[in-house]
Amino acid sequence: MSFADIEYSNRKRTTKRDEFLKIMNEVIPWEEWVEIIKPYYPTGKRGRPPVGAQKILRMYLLQDWFNLSDEGVEDAIYDSYAFRNFMGINFYDNQAPDATTLCNFRKLLNENGITQKFHDSINRFLDKHGKLMHGGTIVDATIVAAPTSTKNSDGKRDPEMHQVKKGNQWYFGERLHIGADAGTGYIHSLEVTAANVEERAIVPQLVRKDDEVVYGDAGYCGMEKRKEIKENPHL
Repeated sequence: MSFADIEYSNRKRTTKRDEFLKIMNEVIPWEEWVEIIKPYYPTGKRGRPPVGAQKILRMYLLQDWFNLSDEGVEDAIYDSYAFRNFMGINFYDNQAPDATTLCNFRKLLNENGITQKFHDSINRFLDKHGKLMHGGTIVDATIVAAPTSTKNSDGKRDPEMHQVKKGNQWYFGERLHIGADAGTGYIHSLEVTAANVEERAIVPQLVRKDDEVVYGDAGYCGMEKRKEIKENPHL
């Protein structure tokens, strides 16, 4: 233990951040997630040796949980003992990965669909330990705004985005569709579409096979009249 470790261990109270990171450290199946990453992760045969997969994964999760930029999470690891402890860094032997390394890692996860595999892994873990209720799902959707500017190399807006009118206001972006366990509130299904795709059209992809009831707001009224709903024996 360093002097900083000894001093920190004598604090009078544990912060909510410490408690949260401790729980996450115990809940996440680290070995399984590292094995998911390995087939896509650099081996280090060319160029400088890569940062350990679990270490950069921990940095990625800190960024996601605390809504930090690449540079912001790098600075936070140096500033926060709780972050440093979660990362397993002591600064005698190693340093925090830099922002560029994190950016490349996030791109690797997104391009290979690895984040969905993480999500499926957590679902299995929670289900195995009886933390999911089943039988009922809450569906909802939210619009995620995107830049409308065409000042880029192509001179066009993102083709995957679209504009939609909600109330008296126009939005441009995508729509995030969510299916959550009615008992625990845990999100078990996610779908992303252009903003102009109706909420009701995505419901079949959010409902689990053993769900017996679906809850939704006014945006889902009349859902039972849609062709894809009528033709789905489960719904």
